[in-house]
Amino acid sequence: MALPGCAGGAERPLARRVELPEGPYGALRLLGGLEIDRGVLGFGGLSGLHLAPDLLLTAISDRARFVEMRLALDGDSRPTGLTLIRSGWLRDERGRAMPPGRAADAEALARLPDGTWLVGFERRHRIAAYASWTGPARAMPAPPGLEASPANAALESLAVLADGRWLALSEGLPWGAGAAGDRRGWIGGPAAWHAFGYRPAPGHVPVDAAALPDGGALVLERAFGLLAGFSGRLVHLPPAALREAGEGALVQGEDVLRLDPPLPFDNYEGVAVLDRAGRRLVALVSDDNESPWQRSLLLLFEWPG
Repeated sequence: MALPGCAGGAERPLARRVELPEGPYGALRLLGGLEIDRGVLGFGGLSGLHLAPDLLLTAISDRARFVEMRLALDGDSRPTGLTLIRSGWLRDERGRAMPPGRAADAEALARLPDGTWLVGFERRHRIAAYASWTGPARAMPAPPGLEASPANAALESLAVLADGRWLALSEGLPWGAGAAGDRRGWIGGPAAWHAFGYRPAPGHVPVDAAALPDGGALVLERAFGLLAGFSGRLVHLPPAALREAGEGALVQGEDVLRLDPPLPFDNYEGVAVLDRAGRRLVALVSDDNESPWQRSLLLLFEWPG
């Protein structure tokens, strides 16, 4: 039987193209957008994102799920569709499927060089490692102080940098007095975490991060207002900024993209980077909160130069 989204299948497609103005959009060139059909996928709430060289997109959901989808591109690297490869439940340390709930709020996704997946959870704040999606979780030493994060505003940003260090940012844990909206971050890894401060744009919080091949990173930030709705930005942290992110430092980056109209506004919570055929692709995914008023959007950009 054909999977939903497969060519030739009887089911409706997993994703449809979204018509968007060409831009310009900061330092990035928009390649296109797709809207993922939550009814076909079977769940929403997509957050952390990973894009592999074979165009396999992996995302996690705060509904205790993972999904793998194949991204189709045309000759100019514009997205044309998604094919569902597989999806399933995230598992606990005993290998049991986790039901949605406080212990299963998966928000951040990263991958180690050996293929191990790292998943950051909030509400019950922790990092879990998965050798495979069908196997049990393995608890990893969390950054010190992470437990003090607000229940629904903790580890949404996790990346494995080019030099092997891990980068983690708390969405809601203040750094210092927190008067400037600074958030606590950590760099290093389980054997040696070092705390530092991260300064987002006013009114914004960090919600995901992706490593760059040169040792830098991109950080996705989000803002929300009852009248204004969602907005956000994508920030570049150069390698020098992360080299200086030792104990007690304060780090901030530079805008490369503003997630404001005419781009569709939504709750963007995942970012991934892939260098492919001499081009740097940047993908963003939005968390629809399984709300009828929101969408699961996948936007694809090129970062020229």
